[in-house]
Amino acid sequence: MSEVVSLAREELQALMREAAREGARTALAEVGLSDGDAGTDIRELRNLIDSWRSAKKDIGSTILKVSTSAILIFIAAAVAMKFGFTE
Repeated sequence: MSEVVSLAREELQALMREAAREGARTALAEVGLSDGDAGTDIRELRNLIDSWRSAKKDIGSTILKVSTSAILIFIAAAVAMKFGFTE
């Protein structure tokens, strides 16, 4: 037999807040972020991700520059060979 429970809006909101807090604590504990160093860990992870993104951007830029330089050198060598500037 089920029983109807009546709660005031404030009581329901307080229960929901507590359930959300407990759920967040449980989730953080499951991923190993429940200790006092969790904030530092998150900041370090963010810094690591930012560094990775920056490195990817720099690598892409470098590859583009090297490819462009190689193509220009090839063209210059081809022109030099065509007009007999090489020995």
